[in-house]
Amino acid sequence: HGGVVSVNRLLQAILQNGARMAEPGEFTKRAFLNGRIDLSQAEAVMDLIRAKTDRAMDVALRQLDGDLSNLIRNIRQIILNTLAEVEVNIDYPEYDDVEEVTTKLLKEKTNEVKGHVEQLLHTAKQGKILREGLETAIIGRPNVGKSSLLNRLIREEKAIVTDIAGTTRDTIEEYVNVNGVPLKLVDTAGIRETEDVVERIGVERSRKALQEADLILLLLNQSEELSPEDIALLEASQQMNRIILLNKSDLEARVTPADLANWSEPEKVISTSMLEQVGLDLLEKQISEMFFAGETGEQDATYISNVRHIALLNDTVAALEEVLSGIEADMPVDLVQIDFTHAWELLGEITGDTVQDELLTQLFSQFCLGK
Repeated sequence: HGGVVSVNRLLQAILQNGARMAEPGEFTKRAFLNGRIDLSQAEAVMDLIRAKTDRAMDVALRQLDGDLSNLIRNIRQIILNTLAEVEVNIDYPEYDDVEEVTTKLLKEKTNEVKGHVEQLLHTAKQGKILREGLETAIIGRPNVGKSSLLNRLIREEKAIVTDIAGTTRDTIEEYVNVNGVPLKLVDTAGIRETEDVVERIGVERSRKALQEADLILLLLNQSEELSPEDIALLEASQQMNRIILLNKSDLEARVTPADLANWSEPEKVISTSMLEQVGLDLLEKQISEMFFAGETGEQDATYISNVRHIALLNDTVAALEEVLSGIEADMPVDLVQIDFTHAWELLGEITGDTVQDELLTQLFSQFCLGK
């Protein structure tokens, strides 16, 4: 029982007698093709498996229950009803000014639909964070406590910590849950000029991580005067989402939050001590407030987190704007409604009502076997 060899022999025997291995996502795909679930619900299965926090799991469960599907179908129904009414007005005009009446109706409904879609897109940033995590780079010059911060946040001795500058030679990645916000922590090599070939590669990767991060945790050693490397990092990260940590508060302070006034508001600088584990609760609170105003969103909100869905919704907004532009340019109604129909088709791709076979193959190939 539980032995790998016996299980493999049993599996081989089953395969030799005509069975086959399930394809990636085959069970979920069958449920979709048989009409038990739609495409957004099928994708929610994968999101549920990959969820890294309770909140991310709740978002996936709501999508699996059909919350997003119902919203999309309601919006599509508004478009469909409008298109039907436009056709009726054109084919069976009751007014002399049928063109004006039809254009007014189309404009009103386009703005209504656009409002619903933009409201969904408003949740995309938070939804994407809950689904994929915040790319968070821990940066600073060597030996300021970056690896210690990583270890404290993940509550595990993952990174090697020594008093020797340049111990971290490469980036280390780890996920952590901060008040319901998943962070993809990247502990970087200390950024400095070095002749060491290996360390120099690590420094270049650190600079790349700095540019790609959603959030920067910049560590400074408050027991030492600001160095040129510190100032360079303060300036390079000034326009980014950043939290400054004055580390080693257990030692005599030579840098205070007031000394950083040129680069940050003093009240946004946190004093920490990795040795005594001071300031970590303030850091977690500030991260939550930066991205979710202190809360990980409304508990009953429907979040858009899937990159494919976000792209389709953006395309829908563009199609609706084309409708409004056509109306302003006094284009014939039958031409304007082409873009309105295109918006209806784009929304249908989210639920799978207007999806192509190639897309289905690509989506379900990302699943693990079976599922």
